[in-house]
Amino acid sequence: MDLVDLLRMKKVRVTDIPKWGTYLRNQWEHHFANHLSDDEKRSIYLNVAHGYLWHLFSYGKKACLEGDSAEKAFNEEPKKACFLFYQNSDDAFILENSSMLTADDLLNEMDVYVVDKEFTWTYVRTHETGWCGPYFSRKS
Repeated sequence: MDLVDLLRMKKVRVTDIPKWGTYLRNQWEHHFANHLSDDEKRSIYLNVAHGYLWHLFSYGKKACLEGDSAEKAFNEEPKKACFLFYQNSDDAFILENSSMLTADDLLNEMDVYVVDKEFTWTYVRTHETGWCGPYFSRKS
């Protein structure tokens, strides 16, 4: 079963927003990594070729929870409406009525980002989960 079907079974309203991936990645960078200079971003390969937004956390450039603590924080976070998007794809979704969304729903996903619509918190599941991530962080 794919993620969209799983979420719809949980009564999450899923709206496909094709080609929004680049926009959402840029917004994520603006909201969570705006304290870094362009040189600092390049030095950690943040959102460049062969780089990842989540390097912000793995390089220790922003406070976050990691592993089980991140999953627990994400599961406990009230979720009304969220964006879900990927590092290496322009696939993106709006998730509404998403209170039932949990970290376990994302176990088969790689380099996936979930943020609330205001970009005040984020949850990231990486392709290196177990070594790097998952991560949960707040904007401030």
